[in-house]
Amino acid sequence: MGNLVNELVSGVVNSVLKEILKKTTGRTTTTKRKRRKAASATASRTTRKATPASRKPARKQVSKRRTAAGRSRQRRA
Repeated sequence: MGNLVNELVSGVVNSVLKEILKKTTGRTTTTKRKRRKAASATASRTTRKATPASRKPARKQVSKRRTAAGRSRQRRA
């Protein structure tokens, strides 16, 4: 009788362990999202020097006319 119980318990434990191992084998330890690599100090210096030369000039701001609703809202406040 004791042998039968021992065999039953060991069978259940083995099946549970197999199930757990089956689930964990496909996964990686890190997250799926890729981590950003820190840029090296020398690379960032060279790129910063090159960018101001190719920059476009700033556009002139155009004043926006207020709508009638906007003017009445301004009067209420």
